[in-house]
Amino acid sequence: MKKILLTNDDGFDSSGLLALKEALQNLAHITIVAPASEKSACGHGLTLTRPLSFVRIDDDFYKLEDGTPSDCVYLALHSLYQQKPDLVISGINLGSNMGEDITYSGTAAGAMEACIQGVPSIAISQLMPDKNRSKHFDFSLAKQCIAEVVEMIFSRGYPLGERKFLNINIPHIPPKDCKGYKITQMGHRIYADDAQVHRNPRGQEYYWLGLHPLQWEERADTPFANGSDFNATHNKYISITPIKLDMTSYEDSKNLESWIQK
Repeated sequence: MKKILLTNDDGFDSSGLLALKEALQNLAHITIVAPASEKSACGHGLTLTRPLSFVRIDDDFYKLEDGTPSDCVYLALHSLYQQKPDLVISGINLGSNMGEDITYSGTAAGAMEACIQGVPSIAISQLMPDKNRSKHFDFSLAKQCIAEVVEMIFSRGYPLGERKFLNINIPHIPPKDCKGYKITQMGHRIYADDAQVHRNPRGQEYYWLGLHPLQWEERADTPFANGSDFNATHNKYISITPIKLDMTSYEDSKNLESWIQK
């Protein structure tokens, strides 16, 4: 039987993670290793300055005390498996991970760590208006999508090469309204300054970093006919973006050679 490792950055008790398990439990043997608490926007960090411990929640289900998604994947692959699993999936994230947001994303980091370790991987995220205002989310489309994608991987093979992963974003719509899949590029995210300053009762300043609205620009120089992940989900398509870890700017190499020799 195929084996899949699941992780996330919203914590071991996230409704998105539990929905992901439910969507895949008939397709493979599922093991879950997830952070004990929310680690949103933690990036691709590993914990090197303190020990980490697995805490068993259920059969093949563990939380990692104070661990990041990258910790979860790294330790699971090296401690719980004699042979690597067939697939690592990170999600279902409560909120999108599009454009440059993936550089912050703990969800994407879980998939990154897997492909660094030589295991095919997927990051999957669900757009939603505000995850903090509700505890009940409809993951119907995300569950349908991830089951279809995993079945395709198991029957056709993983579609990407080494050190690459699939980044999937699900529009916030019911399945009947979805127009299908689009293969997209990473969008150009527009950020604003949302660092809010406050004072505690003793007059000391502190800051809360706010959430930015989903604003973007389409890139002019792109081989992707379907445009960006933002554009696809905005138009009721599921976005699948191939992401590679090689961030070298090859197109700038000649200009940099000329610049350094002046």
